[in-house]
Amino acid sequence: MKYNFDEIIDRRGTHAIKTDALGPRYGNPDLISLWVADMDFKSPPAVAEAIIERAKHGIFGYTEAGQEYYDAIINWVNRHHNWKPEQEWISFIPGIVKGIAFAIDCFSSKDHKVIIQPPVYHPFRIVPTMHERIVADNPLILEAGQYRMDIEGLKSIIDPSCRILILCNPHNPGGRVWTRQELADIAEICYNNNILVISDEIHSDLAFAPHRHIPFASVSDKAAQNSITFMAPSKTFNIAGIVSSFSVIPNNELREKFHAYLERSELQEGHIFAYLAAQAAYDNGDEWLAEAKDYLWKNITFVDGYLKANIPQIKAMLPQASFLIWLDCRELGLSQEKLVSLFVDDAKLALNNGVMFGIEGKGYMRINIGTPKANIEKALDNLKKAFESKHIRP
Repeated sequence: MKYNFDEIIDRRGTHAIKTDALGPRYGNPDLISLWVADMDFKSPPAVAEAIIERAKHGIFGYTEAGQEYYDAIINWVNRHHNWKPEQEWISFIPGIVKGIAFAIDCFSSKDHKVIIQPPVYHPFRIVPTMHERIVADNPLILEAGQYRMDIEGLKSIIDPSCRILILCNPHNPGGRVWTRQELADIAEICYNNNILVISDEIHSDLAFAPHRHIPFASVSDKAAQNSITFMAPSKTFNIAGIVSSFSVIPNNELREKFHAYLERSELQEGHIFAYLAAQAAYDNGDEWLAEAKDYLWKNITFVDGYLKANIPQIKAMLPQASFLIWLDCRELGLSQEKLVSLFVDDAKLALNNGVMFGIEGKGYMRINIGTPKANIEKALDNLKKAFESKHIRP
C-alpha cells in the first residue's frame, strides 16, 4: 500500500477529544480509545500540503469559496454517487449536527414532531429535544443480523404535527446502506404527508463493495423536492476538526428559505482552510480513500473473526459502510451498567455505550475500528482477558 495506516500516532496532548477527554468522560485517561467517530490515520497528504502551501502566503483575510471548491464537490458526488448536484444547490454549513439544528429551527416550530429511527446517532434525539420539539420514534427492525426500516410503523405514527424526519444515510451505528426501495418508500410517505426529510450522509463515501451509497435526493423527484442533504469530507478523509460540511437542496423554495436562514447570521461562510481542505481531498483523495477502505474492511473482518473464535457471546454487526461496528453483547446477560464496566473498568477500553443511541441500544456497544490494527489487537486481547478474569467462558 502507498499509505501507511499501521503507523501509531500519539494524539494525546493535541486536545483531541478522543484521547484528551478520556479522563473527564471515562474516569481514566489511559484507556484504549475506540469511541469518538474520527480515525487515527493521517489525512491524505494533499490536504496537509494544500494547507501548508496556503499558510506560507502569510495573509489570512476574509476568503470566499472559489469555483474550484464547488467543482470539487460536484465532481466528487457525481463520480462516487452518480448524482450531479448543481452549484446553486450547495452551501457551506459549520457542521452537520449544526445543520440539522438550523433545519429544525427553520422548518418547524415548538411542539412539532421530528421523526427518528433508533437506534441512531444520538444528536438526532438531543437536538430536536433541546429545540423543544417532540421526538417521535420509529424504531428499526433487527432481522437476520441487520437493521431494516419499519415502513408500516412509520405510516402508523404520522399525524399532522409531524414536520421533519431525520434520516441517517448510511446508518450509524448499524452501518446499513439503505436500498433504493427503502429510500423511495420514505420519500413517498414523507412527500405525501408534508414531512421534510433531512438526510445526513456523512458516512456516504465509506460504503464497502458490493454496497453503494444512494443519495436520498436522487431516488425520485419527490425525494429531491422534499429534502435537505448534508454531506462532508470529514469522516471520509479524517478532517472533522477542519469543519467543511455542506448542504445540497434541489428545491428552490426550500433552498431559498434555508439559505436565508443561514445568511441572517452569516452561517453560510466557511473559513479559509475549510474550503481548501475539502477541495484538496475531493480532487486528490481517491487513491487514499480506496486504500483506507481496504484497511478498514480488514480491521472489520479481524474483529468479527476474533470475536467468533474467542468471545462468541459478542456478535459484530458487519457494517456496510463506515468505520464503526455495532457490537451485540446481549448474550452476556449483563445489565447495561455492568456491560459498560466490563469494557471500561476491566478491559480498559473506551467504547460508546449502546443506550446513547436509544433504548434499542441496550445490550450493545459501539467500537471505532478506524485505527491501526495493532490497537485493535491489543483492545480485543484486553477484552478477552477481562472475560477470563470474570470467569465468562464461550
